[in-house]
Amino acid sequence: MNQQINKLFISFSKRAEKVDHQTLVDSFVDVGPLFTVLSTTDNQVLYGRRGTGKTHALVYLAEKKKEAGDIPVYIDLRQVGSTGGIYSDPIIPFSERATRLLIDTLVCVHDELIDESLKDDSHLDLNKVAPILDEMAEAISEVTVSGPIEEEMSGTGLRKTTTSEDLGFSISPKTASFSVSSKTGSEQEEQDTYRLKRAGTRIHRINFGRVGDVFTRLMKALNGVKLWIVLDEWSVIPLELQPYLSDLLRRSLFPVPGITVKIGAIEKRSSFQLTLDGGDYIGIELGGDASADLNMDDFMVFENDETRAVAFFQNMIFRHFQSLAEENIEVELPTSERELIRTAFTQENVFRELVRAAEGIPRDALYILSMASQADFSKAISIDTVRKASKTWYQRDKETAVSANQRALQLLHWIIDNVIAHRRSRAFLLQRTISNHLIDKLFDARVLHLLKRNISAHDKPGVRYDVYKIDYGCYVDLLLTAKSPLGLLETETGTFVDVPPDDYRAIRRAILDIDEFEKEATN
Repeated sequence: MNQQINKLFISFSKRAEKVDHQTLVDSFVDVGPLFTVLSTTDNQVLYGRRGTGKTHALVYLAEKKKEAGDIPVYIDLRQVGSTGGIYSDPIIPFSERATRLLIDTLVCVHDELIDESLKDDSHLDLNKVAPILDEMAEAISEVTVSGPIEEEMSGTGLRKTTTSEDLGFSISPKTASFSVSSKTGSEQEEQDTYRLKRAGTRIHRINFGRVGDVFTRLMKALNGVKLWIVLDEWSVIPLELQPYLSDLLRRSLFPVPGITVKIGAIEKRSSFQLTLDGGDYIGIELGGDASADLNMDDFMVFENDETRAVAFFQNMIFRHFQSLAEENIEVELPTSERELIRTAFTQENVFRELVRAAEGIPRDALYILSMASQADFSKAISIDTVRKASKTWYQRDKETAVSANQRALQLLHWIIDNVIAHRRSRAFLLQRTISNHLIDKLFDARVLHLLKRNISAHDKPGVRYDVYKIDYGCYVDLLLTAKSPLGLLETETGTFVDVPPDDYRAIRRAILDIDEFEKEATN
């Protein structure tokens, strides 16, 4: 049975976009009020690092809204546009790149609405909405000339002038005649050529007002059915173009009753607003035009409650297992969460170690589980196998990503040396006013994890800190050595705590001084 269970563990799909939507619905595990907050009609940005489940949550939202009778339009922004790399091509003028992005995004929305209208169970009355969708196509594909364009004109003109006079005298034997004949002549031919040339570029232009008007009339034709626009993978858009796509959403979709926009993004790779002189701006004002109160990293932090963490991952793995087990009826398989954990792992604490190694990131848990299942293919998974798989996954995915930036890698090694080797801790405090792009890089690569935000220390009124935890893969090799971490944070009395406390008077030693790294790096 263990071999069959491990086969299914290995078969788990680790990326939501590779799975059909019904499987995602069946395997979705809600965390606290996540889905309740996400399903409100407010325009929202859902933050989260890679692997935290943004796509899974957004697809689940879209499917549930479809079941409720609304119309969801889910768009993976990685698939927008037909020409790869055109949005980040510096050779193409910025204005044209930005406008092409807007047009391509609106075309995706238009095409999805067309597909929806052709379905048998569609809420769209094709007779009513077809003319509106046609006008939408015209509005988003409008092409105009901005500035001078490349234009050349040429022509030829011909002029010819002729004059003559005669003067003559002649004598013959019989007659005599006298005449004056004078002949002079001139003939002139002139040819003129003219050429007119103007230079410039042809670009696209979107009329925000017209697009918004079309969507307003579309919603009236839907007779109360809501339209949900879900834009996933926002952070693949070049950073400098993101405010312009945001501005399109704010001006054309946000004001329309019945339309809700949800955006899935990575916080450190997103730019929603470009501030202009005079206080005006291009894009979305977070908290004003759209809320940004959802962060998957916050929902997936389980350091304060190990029981809740184990329950979540147990439920998630069982749901994935159950969706595949229905296709494998030749062997009797576990039919409950508890039975699966007892059978698949040598001890219950082995599964707890897997949860600890995942650091609250579902995709990491699935990869580690898959690697451990390959190693213990014909038997129950052991704690040693989980640790080895965690180390392999850390080296293959996380450390490799950090290694692309040597300064970030140096900072990571410095933090490991200072926090784990010297302090024997797994976490540290960092002052919020310190903005360090290398820390952001390590957080984005999932080698640092944010446990708590904006906490205060009583001996430093007004100073705020964030609590960061170092990834399990950074210290898994030390767990059975004399250098193994003794706890999460070290207190002033030399003791350790495993849960971030609310009173930080006793753990000043846990504060990390990033300036020390800068000084050492320059020496």
